[in-house]
Amino acid sequence: MQQPRSGRPRLRLPNRRFRRIPVRTLAPNVVTLVALCAGLTAIRMAFENRYGLALAAIVFATFLDGIDGRLARLLKGTSRFGAELDSLADFVNFGVAPALILYFWGLHDLKSAGWIAAMVFAICAGLRLARFNVMIEDPDRPAWANNFFVGVPAPAGAITVLLPIYAAFLGLPRSELLTWLTLFYTLALASLMVSRLPVFSGKRVGTRVLPELVGPAVVAAVLFIALLVAYPWIILTIGTLAYIASLPFGYLSYRRYERRSKESKAEAPAASPQSATLSIVRAADNEHRPSRLN
Repeated sequence: MQQPRSGRPRLRLPNRRFRRIPVRTLAPNVVTLVALCAGLTAIRMAFENRYGLALAAIVFATFLDGIDGRLARLLKGTSRFGAELDSLADFVNFGVAPALILYFWGLHDLKSAGWIAAMVFAICAGLRLARFNVMIEDPDRPAWANNFFVGVPAPAGAITVLLPIYAAFLGLPRSELLTWLTLFYTLALASLMVSRLPVFSGKRVGTRVLPELVGPAVVAAVLFIALLVAYPWIILTIGTLAYIASLPFGYLSYRRYERRSKESKAEAPAASPQSATLSIVRAADNEHRPSRLN
């Protein structure tokens, strides 16, 4: 090592080589960023009183949120960075954006009360997403529980909470009563998002399709998109009401799974005393054995 004139040894920094990131991990993140742009655009459209475009941006962000995770699993490009980015984008798209749209649309007439309702919805969406990230890593969660969400998910909550605006576009007259109903409806959806209500997840929908159902599935998807473009407010209203009506069925189905799980555990044969004694003796013998060196 060369000694500089000052007498102190010169430190050489290691030559770090950053490994290249495969493209398959970037594609889902790009989709998430496009969804985030849609959510931010929805806020701008609401500020400019262009609520039709604002709602269209939220629906587009919901569609992208449904495919970015599936795209990541399909390309085997899942990453911790992508999961964190997706959560932050969901908070903006399905928490902040719907709350501001409702506030600009009608809740601002109630002044502080309307702003509090908008803030509560955005905060509950953030809490819902944080709880979802924590529950994913729960090792004690049974396999059948993956068919259900705990509480209304943020994307569904964002689409559902905008029901008063859909009704207004269908011709429902704006009034002070509708504004107050929108406030209580927003608070009710916010409480459902942070509740412990079991909700159908739909994670298995679209993962596997029978060969004979490929054609009908494609036709149904195209027909749905065509109807959504041609009659957006009718389709969104019907879909929202159908989703609200399905919440009790999700609760009943979860309780049915839970009851079957408890019955299967109760019917499991208990270990015989002889085998239990033998396992205790073997455990005691193993305590005196030296551990294996690696």
